[in-house]
Amino acid sequence: MKNRIRVLRAEKGWTQADLAKALDVSRNSVNAIENGKYDPSLPLAFKIADVFGLRIEEIFQKD
Repeated sequence: MKNRIRVLRAEKGWTQADLAKALDVSRNSVNAIENGKYDPSLPLAFKIADVFGLRIEEIFQKD
C-alpha cells in the first residue's frame, strides 16, 4: 500500500519522532509505514488521518 505520510509530514515540518509522539507509536513504526514495510491497523490509519485532518483515502492508496 502506498501512502503520502512522508510528504504530509514534511509539509507540516514534523520529524518522524514528532509524528510518532502524536500517534503514540514508535518512530520506527512511522518509518516502516512511510517506507511501505508495514501497513497500519485500521484504528491507526484513522488516527493518522485525524492528525493530518484528511480522510484515509487521501493518505493511503492501493499499489
